[in-house]
Amino acid sequence: MFKNINFVSQFKRANIASIIIFIISIFFIAFKGLNYGIDFKGGTLIELRTDKTIVASSIRDSLKIMDLGDVNVKKFGKDGDYLIKVEQKNTNNEHIPKIKKNLSDNLNSEIDFRRVENVGPKVSSELLESSVIAISLALIAMLFYIWVRFEWQFSIGSIIALLHDVVITLGIFSVLSLEINLSIIAAVLTIVGYSMNDTVVIYDRIRENLLKYTSISISEVANLSINETLTRTIITSVTTLLALVSIYILGGEILRGFSFAMILGVLIGTYSSIFVASPILKYFKVSYKTLEKEEEKILP
Repeated sequence: MFKNINFVSQFKRANIASIIIFIISIFFIAFKGLNYGIDFKGGTLIELRTDKTIVASSIRDSLKIMDLGDVNVKKFGKDGDYLIKVEQKNTNNEHIPKIKKNLSDNLNSEIDFRRVENVGPKVSSELLESSVIAISLALIAMLFYIWVRFEWQFSIGSIIALLHDVVITLGIFSVLSLEINLSIIAAVLTIVGYSMNDTVVIYDRIRENLLKYTSISISEVANLSINETLTRTIITSVTTLLALVSIYILGGEILRGFSFAMILGVLIGTYSSIFVASPILKYFKVSYKTLEKEEEKILP
């Protein structure tokens, strides 16, 4: 279907764009930070239902006078359903009746607390630490797999592509001030697996073509290999995106952050497999002789 697209000619431009976006992402993550949810900050999550539709700002104003700390209110599901997130160091339930009474009095509405969840500061810090460890271990495991499966140049290319995907995804969340919770961490781990799978498919074809076409350059081999796997890449990405967009639109507020992170991950991961992972091999000047040397080390 796609056989003659010259990807190599766009490698330089794509790499410059990737480096700029990567640096901007690191800047925002370092200086603006990430908008951690109560999973990581600690606090109280309240899902409530009212007997009439109320403006979210009215609920927010009502809670601010109670000096509860940071308060986030948004519509959730049906009309009259709201999700309230209150950042508070004291995570017992003593303040819950006060919040309910305050809302009932100020909003002149019957309030039903359908769900109340508390996360303490100690638990939240442990969750954040565990999440960082999980992502780090996933990256290390992927690096080890590629190192065993391919040559070291391929390993470096794949890990750079993975870091590119994760950092830019988190950078976009930082820029947009989107909440980071456990479901987003799950999405990031899924992105790592998806991106690596896409990269391995292209790398496997590049390695196969290097052994097959011993006289042509790595640039030509990379371009040929990307074109040969492009149909598979597009079909996989499009079908995955169709499911994710459906979840984003129809899945409700709870799944919106997760699905958005996954959509970003699929788009960025597909891009990086072609325009980040593949050019690394060109910069390392990988060739048929490189594969021969590595095989000589393994087979004395």
